[in-house]
Order: sequence, then structure tokens, then C-alpha cells
Amino acid sequence: MAAVVLEGVSKSYPDGTRAVADLDLAVDDGEFVVLVGPSGCGKTTALRMVAGLEEVTAGTVTIGGRAVNHVPARDRDVAMVFQNYALYPHLTVADNIGFGLRLRRVPKAEVARRVREAAAVLGLEDLLDRKPRALSGGQRQRVAMGRAIVRDPAAFLMDEPLSNLDAKLRVQMRAEISALQKRLGTTTVYVTHDQVEAMTMGDRVAVLRRGVLQQVAPPQELYDRPVNLFVGGFIGSPAMNMVPATFEPAPGGATVSFGSTTLALDDEAVAEFPSLAGGEGRQVVLGIRPEDMEDAALSAGHPADRRLRATAGLVEALGSELLVHFEVDAPSVDTEDTRELAPEADGGRPSASSTFVARLSPRSRAAEDHPLELAVDTGRLHLFDPGSGSSLRAAIPAAPLAADRP
Repeated sequence: MAAVVLEGVSKSYPDGTRAVADLDLAVDDGEFVVLVGPSGCGKTTALRMVAGLEEVTAGTVTIGGRAVNHVPARDRDVAMVFQNYALYPHLTVADNIGFGLRLRRVPKAEVARRVREAAAVLGLEDLLDRKPRALSGGQRQRVAMGRAIVRDPAAFLMDEPLSNLDAKLRVQMRAEISALQKRLGTTTVYVTHDQVEAMTMGDRVAVLRRGVLQQVAPPQELYDRPVNLFVGGFIGSPAMNMVPATFEPAPGGATVSFGSTTLALDDEAVAEFPSLAGGEGRQVVLGIRPEDMEDAALSAGHPADRRLRATAGLVEALGSELLVHFEVDAPSVDTEDTRELAPEADGGRPSASSTFVARLSPRSRAAEDHPLELAVDTGRLHLFDPGSGSSLRAAIPAAPLAADRP
């Protein structure tokens, strides 16, 4: 096992396309880090540079303290698990798992021992004599994992390994891979476009956009303290509600207004945004997570100046929760970030109103076309600069690269 460190890593192609730009990322020994972002953001390219399948244009890739830019893929001591499993159809499960060891001329007895151990870990003992065509998708994925495990590599590199599975099996395999990684303690870099996978599996999550690292943090920190509009809008399902608003200081705190709605913030909430102290009439982008609103009828005593009134539109009853869609009388946010997050929405043009989604308790009586009053947790609001897209919340100091830690 070993730390994986990328310092100033870039990848450019002959036609001028820059897939990855100045990527700094440290994955500690035994850590599980997930790279996530929309299609074409550079996450798979970054993984392939670590694996040695793509040349590094600039910067340094280090594995276990050794710079590997010019080390062939076969000598980097990493094991890669691919999206399509890459199993040999004419070989049995046992032969597929042990294939890499046989290529390295490991003695037959040692190959057999390692294959048995990997099969026991993955629950494949009864399937060792089967061919891939006789396996389910989840079993094939376990075989691919077994082939990586038997090598006892310094790091696992996984490129969207669950994308070919159905939804129920993905949930099961997420849990199995996470448990397996913790049991083995192997440094792991995992690529996915699925934010649910990223948030549930990673010790830390790195969000990429157009080849540039936006933020890397533990999942909950990423969710609670996104550094910009893009991260705030990309992480979370349903997505964060965003609307242009005006921030005004007020006795005992401040207010934030959009359309006909004004919400009060107390001093503790305002303290989260020190750059707004003393400001007057500051234009901001307001972000409200769906779960930070609740049916006011279920929130007795919630202050009247922290409520939002609207008419319920679509109501989705999911059993454990209600997703309520409604319109607010404020224009939609139109920035480069939001256009990229929802390129199909209105051709990227702002509209006179915005659609919000609230995640409510199933006890709510919210009904389509009926008045709706929502209690808003104003201590959890997000405020962004409309020009730069950066969060106005006080930043948490970044952790140093693993290579720089004592």
C-alpha cells in the first residue's frame, strides 16, 4: 500500500484539447478517494495517468514516494478495475482471477492459494469452475475485483466499475466494495459520474469540472460547504435550489430577499459569511437545499419571518418523503456554472420565475394546486457571489498534500 500524489498534473492532446489542468491531489495510504464530475470533466484521464495508460503532459505522479511518470504501467504496482470487467470469456473464474499472476510466472501453488483466498473474501468459492457467461453482473464484477485483489497492489484504480449494473445491484455492490476496501486497507482511487456513489463510498470526494479540480473534501463537508455554485449545484439530489437575492443587514442579523419573499437570518447564521458584514444591498445567489424546508404545519413555533409561501405544483410521494415542486416569483440564476449544470433548461436563458423543490416529511398534507407554507432553516442557507460563483461562506483551511505532511 502507498500514497498516490498528483502535483501540477496536466494532460493536453495534439489538437490543443486540455483534458486535465494543474491537478493537485494527494490520496493517503489506505484512503478511498472518489473523482466525480460530469462527462468529459477529465476524471478518467486523471485515473489513466496514474495507471500509466496516458502520458502526463506536465507535473508529477508519485506512488509510494516514487515518481512514476516514465515507469511503464506494468511496473507501477497498481491494479485497475474497468467498467466492462474485461474478463476472458473462455477462462473459468479461477483462471480469470489468477491470470495476472500466471503472466508474472508466480508458482502454481501460490497462484492457487491466492485465488482461493480472494474467492473466499468475495464469496466466489462455489463459482470458481464457471465461465463468465454463466455469471450475473454482480458476480462478474466480483471476479474483476478478485483479479485485482490477488495482486496485492499498492493501489486500486477503479473506473466506473458499477455503471453496467442495475440500480438495486449497484446499491449492493457499493456497500460490498466499501467494506472490502476497509478490510484490505488498500489505497483506492475511484472514478464515477454518479454523485450518490461518490458521497456514500469515499473518505474524500474530489469534484472536477472541465479538467480543473473544484473542491476535495469529506462527503459531508462537500455537501454542507460547497466552495462555489458548480459544486453546490452538482452535489445533491434533488439539486440545490438557487435564485438571485439581495442581502441586507438588519437588527439582530440580516435578511435575504428574492421576489416577494424575505427570510430573516440571525447573528449566528450571518457570522458564517464574514465578507458580508456591514454590507448594504449586496446582490448574492441564494442556495436552499430541498431538505432545509419543511411543511410549516409540522413546525410549530417556527418564526413567521423564516417562512416561504407558494402554491404546490407537482407532489411526488416516495413513501419515506414527499418531493414538492413549486414556483417562486424570482428569475432563475443565469451564470456559466448554472448553464453547465442544466444545459438543457430553457436554452440557458433566465426566466421570470424559478422552480424550487422541497423535501418534506411524508406526514405533510401538501397537495397539488393548494397553498403551501414552508418553514425554512435559515441557519443552513448558502450564499454565493453572482460574479465569480464563489461561496461567500468562511473557508475551511485546506489540508496539505500528503507528501508535505510530517
